[in-house]
Amino acid sequence: MLKRWDSPYLAGRVRGHWFKWKRDPFLVDAVLMYAQRGHGKRSSFYSDFTFGVWQGPGAQTLTPVGKAYFGFTDDELKQLDKFVRDNTTDRFGPVRAVEMGGRSGLVLEVAFEGLQRSPRHKSGLAMRFPRINRIRWDKPAKDADRLADLQRLLAPET
Repeated sequence: MLKRWDSPYLAGRVRGHWFKWKRDPFLVDAVLMYAQRGHGKRSSFYSDFTFGVWQGPGAQTLTPVGKAYFGFTDDELKQLDKFVRDNTTDRFGPVRAVEMGGRSGLVLEVAFEGLQRSPRHKSGLAMRFPRINRIRWDKPAKDADRLADLQRLLAPET
């Protein structure tokens, strides 16, 4: 947060005295793994997406690293919903697993504010404020990022 030295402390959301400065987000290319229907006006669309990155030698296994609910337009939501419906491979209650092979999966460019270690997640990582930045229709799933790429973004432990 940046503020003028002589700015007063005022109640409410007074503009002009303070400025919220944010760094550019980190970006990662991840593969869409699972989808779930949204809530409210999105209840008829698959709009809650779980995504993962490749893990292990030869990038044979996808490991989930996050879940995002926003960051795409209404037109992109319709395209994503159609992709999920056309490429469903399995169902687990309200969740649909989608085709996520090397050539047939869908890559999402995910923006996030930071990473931290997490023993609760399979990947060992937790993303801060993940959101879909863009859909990578042009990129094959086999070229998505690796878990090692994300681990390099973590600050070294002291």
